[in-house]
Amino acid sequence: MLQVCLNGARSRAECPHLPLTAAELAVAAREAVAAGAEDVHLHPKDRDGRDTLEAAAVAAAVSAVRAAVPGVPVGVTTGAWATPDPRARAAQVRSWTVVPDHASVNWHEDGAAEVAAALLERGIGIEAGIYSGTSAAQRFVNWPGSGRVLRVLAEITESAPQDALHAAAALLEELEPAARPILLHGEATAAWPVLRLAASRRLDARIGLEDVLHLPDGAPAPDNAALVRAARQIIG
Repeated sequence: MLQVCLNGARSRAECPHLPLTAAELAVAAREAVAAGAEDVHLHPKDRDGRDTLEAAAVAAAVSAVRAAVPGVPVGVTTGAWATPDPRARAAQVRSWTVVPDHASVNWHEDGAAEVAAALLERGIGIEAGIYSGTSAAQRFVNWPGSGRVLRVLAEITESAPQDALHAAAALLEELEPAARPILLHGEATAAWPVLRLAASRRLDARIGLEDVLHLPDGAPAPDNAALVRAARQIIG
């Protein structure tokens, strides 16, 4: 499975053509799915372009993207940078009026299990975000609900390609006891080498402006669809 990550916690200062509004996310999702994406991950934004978990913003983004790509799963973030307090974050999940198909939970963040429990209560699939270089993998494997997640996001934070590949191999080994589907991805200069590793291991992968702003040849990526097309050529 190839997931497109449409925007992430970025701003227009980093990427002038970053999709932020519900309408922009819908267009970006439609183009990315036409290019070969099979799943969508997005960060709902407030009026100032900052990540938010507020119900109205989540409903607007998820509804617009679903209408643009019917039948394609749509997921959102629950990153602590949007709402630092775990109890408030779980309460926001419980307040959502339109629920996504899945949501990512970063296991190195405080309150991950509490947020995950709120998602399970709502029937929302969990993508367990496990960052390399943290204790997240062990915390997740030890969580009694680890077998109930939709998939594990093995998120490689090292930017140097060779370091990232070593970190990926180590993290995948650490995650073996979880026995859940794994989506492996990197970021910045390591995004493309890690995607090639995911393809070689027949793991799920993702690409998009959240993770990388350039194509494999180093040229600036004009949009998410261009990144997806390049990823599809690599995956084959």
